[in-house]
Amino acid sequence: MATQKKTAEVDYSMQEKIVALYELQKIDSQIDEINKIKGELPLEVEDLEDEIAGLNTRIANIEAEIEELNSLSKQRSREKDQAQMLIAKYKEQQNNVRNNREFDAITKEIEYQELEIELADKHLKEYNGGIKVKKTVLADAQAVVAERTMDLNAKKGELDSIEAETAEQVAALEKKAEVAKTKIDERLLTAYNRIRRNVHNGLAVVTVRRDACGGCYNRIPPQRQADVRQGKKLIVCEYCGRILVGGDEE
Repeated sequence: MATQKKTAEVDYSMQEKIVALYELQKIDSQIDEINKIKGELPLEVEDLEDEIAGLNTRIANIEAEIEELNSLSKQRSREKDQAQMLIAKYKEQQNNVRNNREFDAITKEIEYQELEIELADKHLKEYNGGIKVKKTVLADAQAVVAERTMDLNAKKGELDSIEAETAEQVAALEKKAEVAKTKIDERLLTAYNRIRRNVHNGLAVVTVRRDACGGCYNRIPPQRQADVRQGKKLIVCEYCGRILVGGDEE
């Protein structure tokens, strides 16, 4: 917003805007060189953070599954205890039966509760086995998280150290960049940033040297070179789309 306001207050010529674009490119290239010192550290830190977040989600899911199995085990244990109490009750009733019919009916109830106990024992064995397996998986995941966290802290420390060493220099360059931007309208800045994103080396503004584009090295026709030197309009390379300017001496 501030850039647009300043650009509107002063009517800079196209030549001044092009010169400012070239200055901005040189400043951004210096910042790019400083950022190269960081190497792959920012991406490595981001990847480790994503991996740790994924592992923590997995750990939370495993813990929830263990909690569910523990809950089911408690439920089965209660059912088993209840069945045992019923068996004791039915056996006591068998001592007071009046006929064989009542005895057989109580015997069937006892057999049914014994089957319930067998089923509960089977489920308890399955649950305990599942809990054991999941606890092993959980321990492995937690160990990986601990290892990755150590790696992350080491890389973050290295990255923070580099940023601390270059912070003052980067801040000074960014201040210069803001000054250059005040002479460039929003449309040109948008085009500049788009080109920078689309080229591998971040060079959106390049000079014409030895009759060729300084970005893709394709030959520039004499008339277009003359237009570039005059600086009355924005000239882009017809091959790579970069903005063309004259050399520093021009």
